[in-house]
Amino acid sequence: MTPMPAPPPASGSSAIDRPLDLLVLGSGVAGLSAAVRAADTHGMRVGVLTKGQLHQATTRWAQGGVAAVLGDDPDSTDLHLADTLAAGAGLCDPDAVRVLVDEGPGRVNELIAQGAMFDRDAKGELLLAREGGHSHPRVVHAGGAATGVEVERALVAAVHETAAAVYEHWFALDLLVERGRCAGVVALEPDRERSPVRARHVLVATGGAGQLFAVTTNPTESTGDGMAMALRAGVAVADLEFVQFHPTALHHPSMPRPLLSEALRGHGALLRDARGQRFVDELLPRDRVSQAIMAKVSEQGTDHVWLDATGLERFGERFPTIAASLAAAGLDPSTDWLPVAPAAHYTCGGIVADLDGASSLPGLWVAGEAACNGVHGANRLASNSLLDGMVFGPRVVEAVERGKDGPEATGAMRCVLDGPHGGGPAASGGVAGRRLVPPRPAPPAERATPPPVDEVTKARASLQRAMTAGAGVLRSAASLDRAREAAGLAVAGATGPAAVPGPDVVELDNLATVARALCACALARTESRGAHARSDHPDLDPAQRVRYVVGGPDTAVARAEG
Repeated sequence: MTPMPAPPPASGSSAIDRPLDLLVLGSGVAGLSAAVRAADTHGMRVGVLTKGQLHQATTRWAQGGVAAVLGDDPDSTDLHLADTLAAGAGLCDPDAVRVLVDEGPGRVNELIAQGAMFDRDAKGELLLAREGGHSHPRVVHAGGAATGVEVERALVAAVHETAAAVYEHWFALDLLVERGRCAGVVALEPDRERSPVRARHVLVATGGAGQLFAVTTNPTESTGDGMAMALRAGVAVADLEFVQFHPTALHHPSMPRPLLSEALRGHGALLRDARGQRFVDELLPRDRVSQAIMAKVSEQGTDHVWLDATGLERFGERFPTIAASLAAAGLDPSTDWLPVAPAAHYTCGGIVADLDGASSLPGLWVAGEAACNGVHGANRLASNSLLDGMVFGPRVVEAVERGKDGPEATGAMRCVLDGPHGGGPAASGGVAGRRLVPPRPAPPAERATPPPVDEVTKARASLQRAMTAGAGVLRSAASLDRAREAAGLAVAGATGPAAVPGPDVVELDNLATVARALCACALARTESRGAHARSDHPDLDPAQRVRYVVGGPDTAVARAEG
């Protein structure tokens, strides 16, 4: 690609006048890592489009840290790989995990060079913590439990120093698909004017869909927008049934729920039941800890358990962010046991990607939580998420720079491209795919004007309650059917000729779209594996070591808008 002059900083009030080289949707670690590399290293014309402000992405909520093998100690990338594969319960792609653990240390060091300040000891050495599922201490933190804030701060500063154009308070509605490839998006400007934003390549880095659930650690913006756009365009999406619930969210009315970091258990905090007894190994992978908590509260008729951090020294100094949240809730971790319960935290599946982030639609790329690239499998290993974005966001840029324009049968993309129908035998330990019939879109209500805000708010809350009850930590066929039915009823339907939907309406429709696909995948997976636990199918089924895929090249719906 021949580098072109970068555009001036965006005003956020008018459409881009000519196609960008790369349009990044979202402003988390994956998108900003890609934007910095594309604009600064390769001189591309880059735009970053975000529905909020640049610093409002889910990245800032990440407390656990960044997992990477950075020192000359007994740890190794082979051990990091083995721990990741074990947490993923047979559905990780080994090649994708190898890319993550091998390239991760370099990306962390690049971030440090850009100004990120991670916690160090008196000698200036990085402090390394051990978290659930890790065999060695390899997790770096910033401010104890403010890692996401620090990573975001460094990347936002780097983006502002590049020539990337930033479009804040723009909302991507749908993909532009022309002649079989992605040509940009249709977006709402801040004044709600629809505008096409054209680009030679589009990177979806919009994060996950934690707002599908009534209890979540995710901010209100996490509504699965990128996944929903992909589903509507027929782009392959997989592993949506694997939603990781963080086991130790503070049981408190505030939302999103304050997160009591994995680092607390890594430093010795204990989980206790209503009788004060330990009941689980606190350093097991998150899915198993969450399921153990839900089994215990069901057995004892409670709605939470307790995290005992009274034995941790210098709590306020080591975990100032958590200490502030607890103080606001009237809790003192030096004397009080802390009420905790699982909360929706991370979407392990998403838009299917190869090892370079290419989706099944040429010109469309994906990285971060919106992606299913084979790294996380059925359950993400703690603190691999920030690393995932830091590694695979820049890989998209490198692939675009060398002229790649479509997917290859690597990483999770094997489940789409391998075999005569996509999902044949996969090489190198990859996971095959089983194609599901995409859920029929719910027919929108005919409206001349958008629905009232309170109507949308009520519908969103109703959907969240239904998904929590039916598709939460423990599921069954009957509960998933109820959740799927609720998702079908939640479509806001502001599609009449005079309707100009606002972001609240679009977010509700996106949540409903992702919810229906999630329920379809969860119903198809008649086993319990990783973060997907079926009370009616409690055992793991070796025959279901597959990815359930919705959409793909043969179901794509071409859309041309402009």
